[in-house]
Amino acid sequence: QVQLVESGGGLVQPGGSLRLSCAASGFTFATYAVSWYRQAPGKEREWVTTITGAAGSTNYAASVKGRFTISRDIAKNTVYLQMNSLKPDETAVYYCNARRLFSATNYWGQGTQVTVSL
Repeated sequence: QVQLVESGGGLVQPGGSLRLSCAASGFTFATYAVSWYRQAPGKEREWVTTITGAAGSTNYAASVKGRFTISRDIAKNTVYLQMNSLKPDETAVYYCNARRLFSATNYWGQGTQVTVSL
């Protein structure tokens, strides 16, 4: 049974940093792509970044490239999202998603709130 549990959200000032964690269980990173999405109030959920398969290749949305970094610790079964230079309009609930490669099967965590404000 796949489970994803996000943590690390909170309140941060504009320009500040946060690191989110996604603790995963029930699957192996080698056969899944793990992504972070976010959903701001009144807006659709949007893709942020993905780390894929055994090689751990990464991709980023243009809006976060150079400021956000996705990484993983295989021993801890955890994926991280380091977010730097945060902006107020990045206030959102951040979700972890795991998608089995070459499949439509995917799973979501419960989300963690990130608020960027003075």
